[in-house]
Amino acid sequence: MPSQIATGLFNRTLSHLKQVWHDLSESRQSQGQLDLSADLDGDDLQKLETWMDSCLAITGGEVAARHRAAVLGENYLNLSAAGRLKFLTLLCERYDVDSDAVEQAIELWRQAPAEQKADARVALRDCLDPPRMKLLTQFNELPEGVKFLVDLRAELLALRREHPHLRPLEADLKRLLTNWFDIGLLQLEQISWQSGAQLLEKLIAYEAVHAIQSWDDLKNRLESDRRCFAFFHPNMPDEPLIFVEVALVQGLADSVQNLLDEDAPILDIREADTAIFYSISNAQRGLAGISFGNFLIKRVVAQLQHEFPNLQQFSTLSPIPGFRRWLDSQSDDTLQTLPGGAEWTAISQPRLPVDWQRDNDHAALRQEPLTKLAAHYLSQEKRKGHNALDPVANFHLSNGAEIAQLNWLADRSDNGLKQSAGLMVNYLYDLPHIETRSQNYTEQGEIALSSKIKGLLKT
Repeated sequence: MPSQIATGLFNRTLSHLKQVWHDLSESRQSQGQLDLSADLDGDDLQKLETWMDSCLAITGGEVAARHRAAVLGENYLNLSAAGRLKFLTLLCERYDVDSDAVEQAIELWRQAPAEQKADARVALRDCLDPPRMKLLTQFNELPEGVKFLVDLRAELLALRREHPHLRPLEADLKRLLTNWFDIGLLQLEQISWQSGAQLLEKLIAYEAVHAIQSWDDLKNRLESDRRCFAFFHPNMPDEPLIFVEVALVQGLADSVQNLLDEDAPILDIREADTAIFYSISNAQRGLAGISFGNFLIKRVVAQLQHEFPNLQQFSTLSPIPGFRRWLDSQSDDTLQTLPGGAEWTAISQPRLPVDWQRDNDHAALRQEPLTKLAAHYLSQEKRKGHNALDPVANFHLSNGAEIAQLNWLADRSDNGLKQSAGLMVNYLYDLPHIETRSQNYTEQGEIALSSKIKGLLKT
């Protein structure tokens, strides 16, 4: 269901965008038209370059400039995959920084007297901005133009490995979008069952942690003891950028299947003492690497505190996506030196046979060693520098959370078993200590651990 909805949303969005820009370009036919073949055959590349040059010239005023940008965008949307690659290559190579001009500007800056250094620096900075930045910025003035650029970067992210010459263009777009999506411009909104159908469809399509299986599943996640919040940008008012799903419960939740159980009774929220953040999903692939999640959590905590003064704990129920991959990459000799490792390596291969979690004896034999090894993985294994190796752990620790509790077989889904043998973790946001813990982790790599986690590391 989620993939079908995502495909339908994409097709509708593309069709809408084509129509909007077609109408805009048709309204200004006197400004000229651009008619390109889908694969950019023949002399189409030359025609395209001429049109891009006219966009950069900005003659005829703002209305004419918007027309030319709309025509350019409409033509891009009608291109085939091969045509789009040619388009992006032209944009990347023909409209890059002028290296000779940069060298001259550097020399002028070096030779400039003190009173002219500032002007020379400004001139140098202007030279370092490629002409394509000016061209891309023109789309900001079009209806749905920002969404177009976000999706364009998503395309570039998918292409850049196979076509590394496109990396500078992708980097330029990221810089542009980072400036436009400043956190001060984002609007926090609650999504409820009464929200528009199209927005609810997007929630289903974009959920990346625990897939929404049906409309009943979605309705359950928006019940009175649940909350869902999203960030929106003024230029993309119908598109969530990132959203978080929250369950209002008693105590730390230790099973995502229980949280998502459609038959579970609805809790009287006056009895809830804990807010569990169980899913945070980035909704726009084109905004990858532009961080909103830490701000979203803090804004939602403040909102929930205001709405429910009885809440005493703010925690996540999070996956451990890298645990199995790390575990499988370790030699037995290495594992035997770690907490739980001797017990784990004593289990005969395969150590996690098919359906092991369904056999109580098999599960019991694996619980203690795997839980101890997971505690070690989360708190001791680091990537370059002093950041936690696990990406989800790094995210929450950098935001000031504490590793509070490991939960055995908390996610029995196929993905949960594949990623972490079903283990999940609670990251606790202890409000008085968030800023200090965030600073200690970011600057020194110091990880806040509960007594439960420390106990797992001692034995």
